[in-house]
Amino acid sequence: MRQALLIPAGLATASAVLSACAAAAPGTSQDAFSPRYLGIETQLLDGDLVDFKVAMTGARGPEDVMAYARCAAAQYALIRGYGFARHVRTNVDETGGTWRADAVYTVSASLPRGLRTIDAEVTVRDCGAQGIPTV
Repeated sequence: MRQALLIPAGLATASAVLSACAAAAPGTSQDAFSPRYLGIETQLLDGDLVDFKVAMTGARGPEDVMAYARCAAAQYALIRGYGFARHVRTNVDETGGTWRADAVYTVSASLPRGLRTIDAEVTVRDCGAQGIPTV
C-alpha cells in the first residue's frame, strides 16, 4: 500500500506534540517499537535551504519519520556551525513498510522568524536520548 502525505508546518507541530503526549496502552504496537533507520541524504538547495531525505522501517506512523528528518536537520545545522533550523515542509510516503520523508529546512546562526524553529543543540541531545540517529 502506498501512502503520500504532505504535512503542513503547523499541523506537523501539533501532531508531534500530541503523539509525544499520548501514553501507549499495554499490549499495543507501541510496546514493540523497534525502528530501523536506513539513512540520511542531504542536499544544499540554495544558501541556507537544505533538503533532507530519510528512510526507516518499523515506524509507528508519519511522526516517527518526521522526527528522524528533524534530527538530521538539527545535526546538519551544528555541523555547519549554525545553532538553529526552521522547518519549511515535509512530504511523507510509506510503501511496503518503508517510510520516507523529504523535508526542507533553513539553517541559521540566529533564531529565525517563524513558528517551526528548532534549537539544534537541544534537538540533537533529545534525539540521542530517544535513540534517533543524526547526520
